Amino acid sequence: MTILVTGAAGFIGSYVSHALLGRGETIIGLDNVNDYYPCSLKRARLARLEPEAGFTFHEIDIADYEALSSLLNNAGVTSIIHLAAQAGVRYSIENPFAYGRSNLMGHLSILEIARRMEVAHLVYASSSSIYGANTEIPFAEDHKTDKPVSLYGATKKADELMSSSYARLYSLPLTGLRFFTVYGPWGRPDMAYWIFTEKMLKGAPIQIFNHGHMGRDFTFIDDIVDGVLAAHDTPPGADEVFHRVYNLGNDRPEKLMTLIALLEKELGIEAKKEMTGMQAGDVEQTWADISNARRDLGYQPKVTLAEGVAKFIKWRRSIPKAFE
Repeated sequence: MTILVTGAAGFIGSYVSHALLGRGETIIGLDNVNDYYPCSLKRARLARLEPEAGFTFHEIDIADYEALSSLLNNAGVTSIIHLAAQAGVRYSIENPFAYGRSNLMGHLSILEIARRMEVAHLVYASSSSIYGANTEIPFAEDHKTDKPVSLYGATKKADELMSSSYARLYSLPLTGLRFFTVYGPWGRPDMAYWIFTEKMLKGAPIQIFNHGHMGRDFTFIDDIVDGVLAAHDTPPGADEVFHRVYNLGNDRPEKLMTLIALLEKELGIEAKKEMTGMQAGDVEQTWADISNARRDLGYQPKVTLAEGVAKFIKWRRSIPKAFE
């Protein structure tokens, strides 16, 4: 197979590409390598992929449909794992048009490519942010998702609606994956675990939102990769109207203060804590009901938060100041 992986320079995309190459697949990787966070980190992820047999990379904006179509013409793509997106809840408040271009136009471009190439399956990244103001815990795929609290969450809701439309119109097999707080080595420096780590290493105070009354379903990257590959290998059929959506989380929500305590333990540093209120676009708790993914995909997360934090800090110590 020739699998198109968008967002190949990203956190999840680079890991998924490694896993696919490890089982002998041919990968075409795409990414625009934007400067939302340091490009040096994205280039370093790519540098680990580019020597591997079966991997080719193209730096391109997926929202540019004409360029994308020209690039992939006669490429022989058999399936797509679409992970490219403008990430970040808070950044969406400051830069809304970046989300319109990447998450709406970019997603539509990929849907059109998938339709035109008649791929066997398109797997795409959704997000736990789609649940927005939902207060029913744990979050299940059949819960209402019509009250987004961030533009980022709204764009991911729109992606799911567009995908459902394409599946019905063209009998195109599509699977959306709602990721829950993915973390680990080579991760995203805009996320709390990384921000806290850097500030603690510098002796700077960390801001703790909602006065610490926060909970997240932290999911280690290796578990997410297992779920993505399982979804890719199990396309939906006509009985599912060719479109389905799964939560991929840890089914083990943790308090924010637990994360901080684990970072303090692994770093051997007591954090200087500044308690503050809730930020716009944020939610107090996330928790994934993963019973559907367990049943249909055999998805079973294995890594606890304590194990995952230890792995991240070990990696972080191996690359001092490399991506500042």
